[in-house]
Amino acid sequence: MYKRILVATDGSELSAKAVSTALDFAQLANAELVALNVIPPSPVSYWDGTSRSQMNAVTVTESAHIEAGQNIVHAVKEAGELKGVSTQAITIKSDLVAESIISAAHQYECELIVMASHGRRGINRVLMGNETMNVLTHSKIPVLVLR
Repeated sequence: MYKRILVATDGSELSAKAVSTALDFAQLANAELVALNVIPPSPVSYWDGTSRSQMNAVTVTESAHIEAGQNIVHAVKEAGELKGVSTQAITIKSDLVAESIISAAHQYECELIVMASHGRRGINRVLMGNETMNVLTHSKIPVLVLR
């Protein structure tokens, strides 16, 4: 069936449902799981809107985001180990979330992407974006979406 499954997680309660489902599915399929968290980059120069006094704060914030992202995927890896599922914990720093998810799925030769959707509609979808819809639209790999 599937040999490798990618689950995209941001650590939210909603994405925890996707993680749980992906772990169960990987266990049933005897597949490896790749847990991915995409970390947004912080501004790092004057051109990105940062002043000199803010640079130290940016470094601290960026380190916190990286650590939080790593904690999220390592928690998935630990949950996978408890279920006997071989799990890789991956973080990527990018502001292109959907593209990063698709790229990681190709790079790690995944045959399925599992992710959650907030189910936003109307103006909220336009204003807040919809990474899940972008993955669905552009991925050549099957995508399982949970709400």
